[in-house]
Amino acid sequence: MKHLSYILNHLGENRKDYFGAVSPPIIQSSNFAYDRLEDFRNAFVSEFDSHLYTRGNNPTVKILREKLAALEGTEEALVCSSGSGAIAAAVLSQVQQGDHVVCVNAPYSWTKILLTDYLPRFGVTTTFVDGKSIEAIAAAIQPNTKVLYLESPNSLTFECQDLAACAALAQQHGLTSMIDNSYASPIFQRPHELGIDIVIHSGTKYLNGHSDVVVGVICGSKEKIQHIFYREYMTLGPIISPNDASLVIRGLRTLELRMKQSDQSAQLIAQRLTEHPKVKSVLHPLLPAFPQYELAKKQMSGAGGLFSAHFAATSLESMERFTHALLDSKRFSMAVSWGGHESLALPTAAFYGIPGRTDSPIPWTLVRFYIGLEDPEWLWQGLEEAMGYIE
Repeated sequence: MKHLSYILNHLGENRKDYFGAVSPPIIQSSNFAYDRLEDFRNAFVSEFDSHLYTRGNNPTVKILREKLAALEGTEEALVCSSGSGAIAAAVLSQVQQGDHVVCVNAPYSWTKILLTDYLPRFGVTTTFVDGKSIEAIAAAIQPNTKVLYLESPNSLTFECQDLAACAALAQQHGLTSMIDNSYASPIFQRPHELGIDIVIHSGTKYLNGHSDVVVGVICGSKEKIQHIFYREYMTLGPIISPNDASLVIRGLRTLELRMKQSDQSAQLIAQRLTEHPKVKSVLHPLLPAFPQYELAKKQMSGAGGLFSAHFAATSLESMERFTHALLDSKRFSMAVSWGGHESLALPTAAFYGIPGRTDSPIPWTLVRFYIGLEDPEWLWQGLEEAMGYIE
């Protein structure tokens, strides 16, 4: 693997081609012209590698693709306009009518909608399993299974799967293994090195890191990425704009630094929460009390800024008072995404009172926290004061 600093700051940036500029130019062009018929014909034959039309390939986006593939240790990558677009393109590329998918329980909500609401319209079924059990995964495989879809850890309760064992199982049965690796990022987990075929990201999160771009990523072998490119990617058109690609390139410059800072701060705050009398439990995969701590430690070198806590509140109203006090501290915002500079709180109490959400298996005492780049002691002060409202 190329050195991480080289990938983030130099790979793919042929500065001699654009006047020695330190920042790559934004090639804000939809179309690319050719002077010779032979060159034009070659571009049509190999649009994956040629600049013909930005819906397929753009020079600024190509720089980003090269960096992302190198980060995940794969041959190639595609960049999509959202994480959901990347998930859909990857899954659709591997299934057809009559096929079957095995997916871990409680994936990202739009992944679940794809598998439960959308794909059944075209004769593709899904079995959801407890991903903590390799035996349960193996038992769910059918003769028509084509995809094993993983999310390790997931982004609320952080269940993990044994990625090496899952990869071996998928290879044994001729399945394509996929994982949403948004939680750990390639800084802290590299599933392809453990045998996973396709690695997907919501690059909106850590990869961009500035809360100003929505982006998805698909990484894999050249064969699989080209397969997706010439089918789902070119047909459905889930492209990212050159301008947005340039912003993600900018975000990657500080990816390692941001990940390490969020990871360090989150572990400090999560550990303190485990010792606080207003807290029942903390879900953080790299705290020793986490049920899958040993597996998480084996697969991940860090955990980033995301964890959850169950509070010892006796009523929904108490959780609402805590939440408002936390927001009033101006240290945390309440929002659904994560991975940027800003610290966030997502209380499951927010879902109670929404039609169709009251039967959630996740109790209203849980809050998912994302710890950003602020001073962790300053964040803790606001959190500690807000816990005074929990009864």
